[in-house]
Amino acid sequence: MASDKCSSFLLAAAAAAVLVLASAPVAHSWSKEGHMLTCRIAQDLLEPAAAHAVRNLLTEEADGDLSALCVWPDQVRHWYKYRWTSPLHFIDTPDKACSFVYSRDCHGADGAEDMCVAGAIANFTSQLMHYNHGSADRKYNMTEALLFLSHFMGDVHQPMHVGFTSDQGGNTINLRWFRHKSNLHHVWDREMILTAIAEFYGKDMDAFQKDLVHNFTTGTWSDDVSSWGDCEDLLSCSTKYATESINLACKWAYNDVHEGETLSDDYFDSRLPIVTRRIAQGGVRLAMFLNRLFGEHNRDVASPA
Repeated sequence: MASDKCSSFLLAAAAAAVLVLASAPVAHSWSKEGHMLTCRIAQDLLEPAAAHAVRNLLTEEADGDLSALCVWPDQVRHWYKYRWTSPLHFIDTPDKACSFVYSRDCHGADGAEDMCVAGAIANFTSQLMHYNHGSADRKYNMTEALLFLSHFMGDVHQPMHVGFTSDQGGNTINLRWFRHKSNLHHVWDREMILTAIAEFYGKDMDAFQKDLVHNFTTGTWSDDVSSWGDCEDLLSCSTKYATESINLACKWAYNDVHEGETLSDDYFDSRLPIVTRRIAQGGVRLAMFLNRLFGEHNRDVASPA
């Protein structure tokens, strides 16, 4: 169970999140829909032991639903207590290098090591490895670790979260998405997701999720979904995921995009399959992490150094 020390705070945060998430746009992150889909997909793939652990760690307000708190880290990143987590949502890479090198790129503005989304995933994964050590000797907040890991697994799969330094992952590349003003980062965070849900699924996110699941169970991605979980050491997996994202950012997000232009059908039709695949991969991989961390055979998980 979540510790008594953190329960009251997280209950309050959960209640606040319910109100905030309903209306506030999210910067530097998948839209709330993207994060919720990632967490829904993951929770539906959990084995019994992991499903039980997740339910135990969630606050009462979440009612057993991980997706209800999947955007919590975005809501608290500007609070004084959690301001240190702000750089953990992304990675700035050298312009046009189209590569991620952990030792070069995973640091804060002050040079602090491991302060990026790849480092955050490794850190909170390491904390959750202590879950089955018994509540009496835990030095980590397991509930927060679960929420941060779940959120950052979504972030690292958003290609523009591993973008170029000078444009802040596309945030300063202003353009139009069909008829309204936006920027390249927001196009990948939320514009394509919201446009797809509205145009193809009648604004029904459940239908969108069903289609994503179909694609990796019996549809388009079913032949290679087994490889999505390939990762021997959980503490190094995020480097692989970040490398995938910067490669996709260079090939699909930045390519042929110019400041001030209008992105519409051509861009949407060609890039939406990348967005949907990344959401699905994030969900499948989050489930893999949680099953290995909380499963009955969790002793096989590599221990933190």
